[in-house]
Amino acid sequence: MADKVTIDDVARYANVSRQTVSNVLNSPEVVREETRRRVREAVKALGYRASQAARQMRTGRSRLIAVRIEPAQEDGINGSVFDRFLHGLTESAARAGYRVLLYTADDHDAELATFDDLLGVYEPDAFVLTSTDYGDPRTTWLLEQRIPFVTFGRPWGVPPDQDYPWVDVDGAAGTAMATRHLLDAGHRRIGFLGWPEGSGVGDDRRAGWARALTSAGIDPSELAELDSRTTDGAPEGEAAAHALLDADRPVTGLVCVSDSLALGALQTRRRLSVIGFDDTPVARAVGLASVSQPLAEAAASCVALLIHSLDGGSNDARGRTNADAAERGSADTPSEGPPTHVLLQPSLVPRKSV
Repeated sequence: MADKVTIDDVARYANVSRQTVSNVLNSPEVVREETRRRVREAVKALGYRASQAARQMRTGRSRLIAVRIEPAQEDGINGSVFDRFLHGLTESAARAGYRVLLYTADDHDAELATFDDLLGVYEPDAFVLTSTDYGDPRTTWLLEQRIPFVTFGRPWGVPPDQDYPWVDVDGAAGTAMATRHLLDAGHRRIGFLGWPEGSGVGDDRRAGWARALTSAGIDPSELAELDSRTTDGAPEGEAAAHALLDADRPVTGLVCVSDSLALGALQTRRRLSVIGFDDTPVARAVGLASVSQPLAEAAASCVALLIHSLDGGSNDARGRTNADAAERGSADTPSEGPPTHVLLQPSLVPRKSV
């Protein structure tokens, strides 16, 4: 086995001092560009890798970002959304010199218990929370413990004094876009298949549909008969669509809160234009029009917000030092830091279902 390359080897190769190599790795701003380039070339040529254990002792960081694996979806349709987000999160974290630590939990109470275990054993620097909902106890706990975190999802119903960094996709803008697409195609009776009231994400997507219809001159009193709420799943979507199609004034188009419900609506085999949400692989395979979320951009934004917080930004909950701020390497975070809230815009992917 080849001998391990040390920082002294890099220093000799680049013809600089050991301290200069350390500065290039940890505080490159204090080293001239020509010297930085020479040291980095030496690092690449020799295949030098800094000791993670030594770095953690020096900086007080594990360089781990913890995120929960979402529970498996029974229909196998919507799970791909989180898979794509997780892939983007892992890639963005790696570019910034971090690794993603995965964990599982069946519900919020179990996840809170897992937080304690992870912090005691692995000491992750921060958490990324997904599937946020009203009165989410996880955010309250992390704020009280002064643990840096970011949520992929807005803080539904959170008091102003519990503000924290978040990234989300504007679901209302997506369903409004889908509704306008059907309106432009000549539809006037456009229904909405959504989740039961009380889901932050579902309520937001319903609001976009309602706003677009109202803006188009549809009487608000008609919305109730066009609105259907059900649990997620293809069979539920098919049943709800049948009910709207069998009404005295049937719908001719449907905007759905998820691809699962939209795929169910397609099973009615009736003349009906359908648009889903999330642009899953199944939607692409069957030609279902759907609203697409910029998941890679969302993941990158989550990492950028966390790094800003960890490097001493305004949301640095644990007050970590800036000792290894320069180790971000190729991170895209600007020096002044990103905004603390990021709301991204989705896009509509029209297909044969419309």
